[in-house]
Amino acid sequence: MSVLTRTAGATSDDLRTGKGPRESILSRGAALLIMGVFTLYFLVPIWWLFISSTKDRGQLLTTNALWFADFNLFANIGDLLAYSDGVYIRWLGNSLLYAGFGALVATFLAAMCGYALAKYPFPGRELFFNVVLGGVLVPATALALPLFLLFSEVNMTNTVWAVLLPSIVSPFGVYLSRIYAASSVPDELIEAGRLDGAGEVRTFFTVSMRLMTPALVTVFLFQFVTIWNNFFLPLIMLRSQELFPVTYGLYTWNTQLNQIPELRTYVLVGSLLSIIPLIIAFLLLQRFWRTGLGSGSVK
Repeated sequence: MSVLTRTAGATSDDLRTGKGPRESILSRGAALLIMGVFTLYFLVPIWWLFISSTKDRGQLLTTNALWFADFNLFANIGDLLAYSDGVYIRWLGNSLLYAGFGALVATFLAAMCGYALAKYPFPGRELFFNVVLGGVLVPATALALPLFLLFSEVNMTNTVWAVLLPSIVSPFGVYLSRIYAASSVPDELIEAGRLDGAGEVRTFFTVSMRLMTPALVTVFLFQFVTIWNNFFLPLIMLRSQELFPVTYGLYTWNTQLNQIPELRTYVLVGSLLSIIPLIIAFLLLQRFWRTGLGSGSVK
């Protein structure tokens, strides 16, 4: 009994002084080691890509792969943008169009569909949601060939729409929107809007979408990255070089390295530039995640 009393007294003293149980030095060191290893795992390839982009073609294989030689980054960028009448700029613009417009429309459609599944009971709602969940499990590569055959029937291959239309469907976005709408949009708030004379559409756009912002930002970023990195769909849909996204365009250059060795530098510099829009998107939109977490902590 005295041991329990001393333990309880020590615990109350810790609470009064703000001190908790001492963290094990071994567990803390192991956690830091694991985080350090994974940080290196993700950052070393980016560092190598940046270093390689600063070198000319003759230095790529003759100098230290992880350290600078002559700093030719801006000259390499200029050469890349000027090569083949600036086709890389066209590819980058195509990727921004496919990923930006596709992710925006996909997020909007997912928000409406998920909200309807969460807040409006109707016959077959759960069956429809289960079909959506099944769509999450289907890999995109499995749908590429059926999509190609479908678009071939309507003569829409080798067009912008052949990449855009399949990109505006996001089963994962519908799933996440439904889960988040069910937990973050109170039914009482919707009823209050109805009593005030607001229609369903107005309530959705002015109230519900604001409450769903963290989930919608997540859907947008997931879909943006998915479309930006999409390779197989443009591969089978597009034939004109002017319509290529940056990922497929760099791949075509990479397949020509044996015939045109100077393309090696352009592929490296182009790969470095192609990740900048993704970084910018994450940096600009991460504040919405913080806002959502802060709002959820006081509910």
